[in-house]
Amino acid sequence: MTRNIPKIFAALLLLSLCVLLPCLTGAERIPPGKNPFSLLMKTKAPISAVAVQKIHPHDSDAFTQGLIVMDGVLCESTGLLGRSTLACKDIDTGKVLRQIQLPPEFFGEGIALLKGRIYQVTWQNENALVYDAASLREIRRMKYSGEGWGLTSDGKSLLMSDGSSIITIRDPKSFQVQRRIRVQDGDRPVSRLNELEFVRGEIWANIYMEDLIARISPQTGRVKGWIDLSALRSYLPANARVDVLNGIAFDAKQNRIWVTGKYWPHLFEIQITP
Repeated sequence: MTRNIPKIFAALLLLSLCVLLPCLTGAERIPPGKNPFSLLMKTKAPISAVAVQKIHPHDSDAFTQGLIVMDGVLCESTGLLGRSTLACKDIDTGKVLRQIQLPPEFFGEGIALLKGRIYQVTWQNENALVYDAASLREIRRMKYSGEGWGLTSDGKSLLMSDGSSIITIRDPKSFQVQRRIRVQDGDRPVSRLNELEFVRGEIWANIYMEDLIARISPQTGRVKGWIDLSALRSYLPANARVDVLNGIAFDAKQNRIWVTGKYWPHLFEIQITP
C-alpha cells in the first residue's frame, strides 16, 4: 500500500538502492535469497519455493489488499481513497459477481470471513466494516485505534496486522483486543506484516515490499518458515505495471492456495515445495 514516506527520503533511498543494486522495472525483481537486504539472508527457518498449478485472470487495476475464498468464490478487498471496493468474483474468469464501493473517505484494507460475516479493516480510518457475506450488505462498523493492514480469522477470533511486527487478536463482536503476539525470526522481530491468511493452523503473512510469505505460529509468534514467491514474477509480462506481492487466499475444504499482487494481471494457484 502507499505509505506516508517523505518524498525526499524516498528519493534518496531509491538512489542509494540503485547504487548498490541494479534498478529494476516492470516484473523484474531480485530474488529474496540473493538480495543483501532480504530477511532470508540471516534466517535459520526453512525456506520453501512454490509450484504454479493454475494461472487465472486478475484485474490489473485492482490495488489488492485482501483475499478470501468463500464457497468457491474469490472475494477481494482493494484500496486507495475513492476507489476502495469489496468484490466477489469467479476464480476461473475473474468476472465480478457482486461488488460494493466503500465510502470515498475510506481506504480499504484486509478482509476476513467468520460465521457468515466478512470483516474489512481500513488503513487510517480506524473503522472495521462488517458485511453479510452472501449479499455484501453492510451490517455495522466497529472502531479501533491505529492503522489496519491485514486481517484473517482462526475460526474464533480476528487477527490483524498494522505494518509492524505485532499481530493483534481481536474479539469479532466488539473488535476489542484479546491479546497480541510479536512476530520474530529467532531473536529478530519481523516487521512490515501485511495481508494475512490462516492456513493449516499457521498465520501466513505477506511481507510488504518483499516477495515473501512468513509462516507464523499463532501461539508464540515464531516464524516457522518462509515461502519464496519471487519465481512468480517470471510469469508476469516484462512491461507490466505491477506493484508489490499482496493477497493470500486458502480454501480449507479443497486444500487450495491462491496468491496475487497489487495491479498483477494474474491470480496464481500454487503448491508449496520443499
